[in-house]
Amino acid sequence: MNRIEEGRLGSGRLGSVGAYRSYKENMLCSFHCGCRVLGGILQGSSRSRRWYSMADFTRKRWTAPPVNPGRGKAGTALAWRRGSAPLSTTPSLGFCIKGCVKNKDLKADLVSSILPVTVTEIRQYLRSKGIAFHDGYSCLHVPSLFVGKVFDTGKAEKETLTLFIDKTTGQFLCKETLLEGSWEDFQDCLEVMQKEGRANLGPDVLLKVPESDWELSEQEMDLKEVQQIWNKAMAFADLEEEETRLVKAMFGITKVPSPTLKKLSVKYFKPTKSLVFPWFNWRDSSLKGLKLLSAEQDGHRVNYVATTLPKPSGYHNLFGLHVLTRKDTTLVLTGKETDCLAVTTATGLPCVCLPRGVSCLPPLLLPYLEQFKRITLWLGSDLLSWEASKIFARKLNVKRCFLVRPGDQQPCPQEALAMGLNLGKIVKSAIPASHKSIISFRQLRDDVFGELANVDQVSGIKWQRFPDLNKLLKGHRKGELTVFTGPTGSGKTTFISECTLDLCIQGVNTLWGSFEINNIRLAKIMLTQFAMQRLDDQLENYDEWADKFENLPLFFMTFHGQHSIKSVIDTMQHAVYMYDISHIVIDNLQFMMGHEHLSVDKKEEDAKELQTASIFGTAKASQEADNVLILQDRKLVSGQGKRYLQVAKNRFDGDLGTFPLEFKKASLTFSAVKVKAKLRKVKEDDPAPETSGKPAGAKEKK
Repeated sequence: MNRIEEGRLGSGRLGSVGAYRSYKENMLCSFHCGCRVLGGILQGSSRSRRWYSMADFTRKRWTAPPVNPGRGKAGTALAWRRGSAPLSTTPSLGFCIKGCVKNKDLKADLVSSILPVTVTEIRQYLRSKGIAFHDGYSCLHVPSLFVGKVFDTGKAEKETLTLFIDKTTGQFLCKETLLEGSWEDFQDCLEVMQKEGRANLGPDVLLKVPESDWELSEQEMDLKEVQQIWNKAMAFADLEEEETRLVKAMFGITKVPSPTLKKLSVKYFKPTKSLVFPWFNWRDSSLKGLKLLSAEQDGHRVNYVATTLPKPSGYHNLFGLHVLTRKDTTLVLTGKETDCLAVTTATGLPCVCLPRGVSCLPPLLLPYLEQFKRITLWLGSDLLSWEASKIFARKLNVKRCFLVRPGDQQPCPQEALAMGLNLGKIVKSAIPASHKSIISFRQLRDDVFGELANVDQVSGIKWQRFPDLNKLLKGHRKGELTVFTGPTGSGKTTFISECTLDLCIQGVNTLWGSFEINNIRLAKIMLTQFAMQRLDDQLENYDEWADKFENLPLFFMTFHGQHSIKSVIDTMQHAVYMYDISHIVIDNLQFMMGHEHLSVDKKEEDAKELQTASIFGTAKASQEADNVLILQDRKLVSGQGKRYLQVAKNRFDGDLGTFPLEFKKASLTFSAVKVKAKLRKVKEDDPAPETSGKPAGAKEKK
């Protein structure tokens, strides 16, 4: 195997860890080409490859210099200039285009394969190294590798265990230095310390990809803008009494007193008429970022729009954390900053707000919640918030979590305060998140009532671009398996990419596994669909659309071609835990599993329209699926006619039928045809339509 030894990057302690990492295979594409492999996507020949992160798909600001594999193991160290690809260790693993293990930058919005580690393996490793640890709720607490003494033979106090290792992923965070890394990084650091006889590595060690010049410039601009907004924003005590009253009324916080706003450092920014919520550094209380909440009038309705600095992917603020103390053992967790203000006002209980509401609980925040013995999740008043509460409770450890069930007398905290309800009583009456394996209808009664009373929410998130699909499937629901099929060349990938993009724009965290086409091409298709126009002939607008597209909760697996099911499932499980993914797309199964596992009747596929029985692995696939969608293309069958979508199975409520589609080549989008042809529902008792309506409602064989 070819390896290139890694040298020192400037002075400091990076060299020792970096040099040790040079003997790790994940620094090179050792199994195939011997060239340097980094987080992102490799392209080009074996002697001239380029590295891209997801941001580089859109910006293309910099490239890494070509690597010369012929230097040899003991040759001259690679000289990577500042702003090009990095030398240091990186947090997770992925695959190069030939399939070997490589490093992966967490900043890149690509979800790659990971080497799973169990909490049992982590415990065994720590014991074998003689490291004291405390078994926490979601993390293991160990002494920091970067300050103090790691190998202290005495019994360590819990307060001195300031490094937290995630029990699920092995990733760690040191709260003393804010250094973070993967489980592999932790092992490497520890072995370097033992090899060199150090008590610790010091706080200046570099464990992640150093930023490029462009990224550093962007961070400096963001921080400068944050400081400018914060300096110009006004404390509520400095506003006129009438203005204070109007602002509070506009944001629904009339009953929140100014002392509470002052305690939580909330300000008002007049130029944009926004509430300003600060993000303070855990270590030195310096200002790291802001969230601006603006109110926009839409007829008789007020819409609230949140803007974060830095952008959402880098905004990890637990608003309210800066006023808590180490002695606090109970906590209320909310989904909105205004809810946090309401809880603090009415109860005085410790309360923090999640940075992305009910859409995601980043595992990076779990160490900051380890000290609390009881956490009450009060995330909102709808079923989406209720489902998020149960998911987040599993991350936080259900044994310490209690949930506030949405209801008329238990709305979100902001509404409860406005209605004059007793918020303290609501918090105390929260139900335990943990439950027994066997329950009676008494425990299900409220859930059943919730589904009956909120039919529209239960049916799922509605598609905005495909209203006819809503009439049949009613919406996108978590936990369902949908099989989507169609003839070769009918536009399956193009349609499903727009379908998932529609949901992603509405905040559905989406993971794409494209085993047939590469991620660059897929991202290009989705960006065109997002902009609803071609961008290749108007590149001056590219950055504007790309910046908006980059903020979507969209992630890609880096697999391509055939891969083992286990590696794919491991990656999906990792993504669900890290990013709270609620929609996973696999395109497509025969490319992932290999053709030897599948059989298809080509004569049937080419000679007539597809039926449910035409699906690969028919019996098992159609039986397990909750929904079966078929993209029919009559042009491929008879040379004339249009495409239409057939809902051949719908487990939710049984509505089957078809509706026509029209493909717009300029924007690569499908839409319902606005002509006489309308959606056609098929009753379950009706025979399958013939000729023009062929398989519209073909029944599944029982």
